[in-house]
Amino acid sequence: MRALVYHGPEQTSWDTVPDPAIEEATDAIVRVEATTVCGSDLHILRGDLPEVKPGTILGHEAVGEVMEVGGEVHDLRRGDQVIVSSVSACGHCRACRDTTPGQCRRGGGWILGNLINGAQAEFVRVPFADYSTHRRPWDLPLDDAVLLAEVLPTAYEVGVRNGHVCPGDTVVVVGAGPVGLAAVIIARLYSPRRIIVVDLAAARLEAALHVGADAAELPGKMIAELSEGPGADVVIEASGEPDGFVLCTRAVRTGGHIANIGAHGKPVTLHLENLWSKNVTISTGQVDTSSTPWLLELVRYGRLHVSRLVTHTFALDRMQDAYEVFSHGTTTGALKVVLHRE
Repeated sequence: MRALVYHGPEQTSWDTVPDPAIEEATDAIVRVEATTVCGSDLHILRGDLPEVKPGTILGHEAVGEVMEVGGEVHDLRRGDQVIVSSVSACGHCRACRDTTPGQCRRGGGWILGNLINGAQAEFVRVPFADYSTHRRPWDLPLDDAVLLAEVLPTAYEVGVRNGHVCPGDTVVVVGAGPVGLAAVIIARLYSPRRIIVVDLAAARLEAALHVGADAAELPGKMIAELSEGPGADVVIEASGEPDGFVLCTRAVRTGGHIANIGAHGKPVTLHLENLWSKNVTISTGQVDTSSTPWLLELVRYGRLHVSRLVTHTFALDRMQDAYEVFSHGTTTGALKVVLHRE
């Protein structure tokens, strides 16, 4: 098969590699129909995740068809259409039983495209397949389905839910990439008073208004007014940049919440000298994807409109072009880039 192979910082190639095979009885082999490039993949390319070894196939978001299952896979069969979760769950450890498979202690968690070969390929081996896939309904488009592998659960679980968004809140989202915009879409379900989006790219600010933000601006006057005035009830950090996190600490009100979604590849300064007396709650987290079934139904029945998050599509063999477009999203206008099997 063909796959995108990581060879070290800033080095990848679209190679011919051996097809994956069943290694454990709980595995499934999935033929990839759609996959994506994620911000975490860019962190890997920059060398921010040294645990990713050269020779690893990248990618952790996919939708496809089950081709083969191991002897201990009971809920899937050949021909099933599935969403492959970005998080693998053994289903039996304490973390998995507590619906936090991102912290799985029996070989799960974020392993695809990280510790084992991933989904930016024609086929992918899915460990713990019964617990790490979701059936894709026949009427759910591929591009919507692939957003349920990570983007939507991350925005909800790590952003909206951890931030305790409530009716009447003022919500600020720092960073208008695909996860930040997904947080805007999902936060609207909770009837906030207003949602303000902050980003450095004009195209992304425009996209924020299209998906439901009440205001979108460069860091400036509105954040200064929040900082000097009542502050935001919830601030969601989705940029992954140190300055973005500092901006969150300025915008949040006394007693408010900062929900950090962004994956930070650089050290971030925590200004406790300004925060210690404000009763601010700061949350971080690895997505668990336990919310995927709920989100799937909201998308399927039109309660969440997410198709605008996909701005570019490519054939699977144009993986490196997709990386180029996505990595320069502030100039290309790319939000979510999806690759399809031809």
